[in-house]
Amino acid sequence: MFNQRLKQLRLSRGLSLDNLSVKMGRLVTKQSLSKYEKGKTYPSPTVLNKLANVLGVKSVYLFGEPKINVEFIAYRKGSGLRIKEQKKIEACVSCSLEERIKLQELTGNVLKTELPVKEFKVNSIEEVENAANKMRERWQLGQDPIASLTGVLEDHFVHVLEIGPHKKFDGISAVARSDDGNVIAAAVVSRTGIAGERQRLNLAHELGHIVLKVPEDIDEEDAALRFGAAFLFPKEVVYREFGTKRAFVGENELLLFKRRFGISLQALLYRLRQLGIITETYYKQWCMDINRLGWRKHEPNELKPEQPQWLRQKLMRLSSEDVISKEEAERILGESLEIVEPLSLIERRKFMKLSLEERRRILKEQADNMALY
Repeated sequence: MFNQRLKQLRLSRGLSLDNLSVKMGRLVTKQSLSKYEKGKTYPSPTVLNKLANVLGVKSVYLFGEPKINVEFIAYRKGSGLRIKEQKKIEACVSCSLEERIKLQELTGNVLKTELPVKEFKVNSIEEVENAANKMRERWQLGQDPIASLTGVLEDHFVHVLEIGPHKKFDGISAVARSDDGNVIAAAVVSRTGIAGERQRLNLAHELGHIVLKVPEDIDEEDAALRFGAAFLFPKEVVYREFGTKRAFVGENELLLFKRRFGISLQALLYRLRQLGIITETYYKQWCMDINRLGWRKHEPNELKPEQPQWLRQKLMRLSSEDVISKEEAERILGESLEIVEPLSLIERRKFMKLSLEERRRILKEQADNMALY
């Protein structure tokens, strides 16, 4: 497994063979690294330790077999991603999923997910609406707006991953299976640097790819997009809020529902056309207005992207309990991990001697700092 592990880790870290050689202080050439990855030769103990150190793992990791099998859902048609870029993304997702499943084990989480992989068979594009409703029912979401889609996904061990801002990449989904074939986790992947409303639809779209079983005579992308929109804004709710027929829909009304349901103006209009609430002609007129106003790429009142919290929370817990080191936690997270140590009795007494106004100021500052978590 060494050669496969080495290549997967290198790609997941975004390193070329030459970059890796440079980070190792030119201890070995890129030609030697290439031979390692092809299984033609093996590194000396000194080189092996340096490799592991640069890649941020223990030496033994490079020789261990993965505990999971990762299956990827096909990239979107016309994405334009080169094979090399796809391999890099897949390596990054595989490594991330393997690390997260290890964290699931360390925190005592059961290694199984409530995700119905390819369970919802649809024979028409209209049946996708029912599949989205069944998914909401299974996760007991009701019909209310989903305040945090990333939170819902992470609660059900669907890990939300973000890949650097490659303009040709929109998203991908993956399923992790144990050796006996059971699904133990999944991942939906979106691109960083996009508005929250687009991020949410991308993630719901990728969820559709995982749960829908689509026959060959139906476009899978259309079905996944329909699922994403229906999951965020169920048909019954759309009819209740907009009515069954509309001759006119104003900008302010659309912006109100954009904020409420976390879905873009363009997706809202597309949804109204899908359900026959507005005509094709009226929809096209709105599309021309969106182009004229420059809203295709940047809509008014853009929402902030949702921030996944599962990984940070688990790492903070494991680090504070000394299950893993703070350095290891920061390597997995990719940034510094602020862990606040409990105040000593002396420090607490010192705090209580401050004026009420000063204590309130300090507590407010701490609350503001923790608001994101």
